[in-house]
Amino acid sequence: FDTQIIAQNLISGADSFPLMAIPFFMLAGELMNAGGISKRIIRFAMALVGHIRGGLGYVAIIASVLFAGLSGSAVADTAALGAILIPMMVKAGYNRNRSAGLIAAGGIIAPIIPPSIPMIIFGVTSGVSITKLFMAGIVPGILLGISLALCWWWVTRRDQVDVLPRQSAKDIWRATREAFWALLLPV
Repeated sequence: FDTQIIAQNLISGADSFPLMAIPFFMLAGELMNAGGISKRIIRFAMALVGHIRGGLGYVAIIASVLFAGLSGSAVADTAALGAILIPMMVKAGYNRNRSAGLIAAGGIIAPIIPPSIPMIIFGVTSGVSITKLFMAGIVPGILLGISLALCWWWVTRRDQVDVLPRQSAKDIWRATREAFWALLLPV
């Protein structure tokens, strides 16, 4: 092959409008971390379920599901949550390995819940509608989150860990108000 034809085929293969979403999702994830959105989402989840036995694990699961709907990147979600939640969980008496495993398992939800980078790549390469792929990923992603919460309940039902105090309705409202724009991002 002529080198110009190879170069032209490389450029035309990458010249795809849907593929532009991938670097923008990565940029959105970095902007969210820099803007403190991850801390707001974690505070919101802690206000909702932090008082339950094993509550920090449920916080990690809820935050994983919410992050999956924001960035579409499993690595970015796991890194953002792991940096914040693993030290908190160890300090509260959770097993470090189990905590890291939970956050890693929660990161697996990101490729399934839209907007998902692997779904975009699959849709572009196979010619399948990306919108239909996104619609097909919502229910399985939520079911994964529920299944992970049930497994976490089973594993931690006998653990002796610190439980956060129950938040008042005023504190829950404040956390919801602070996380409102972050929760609205997937829409």
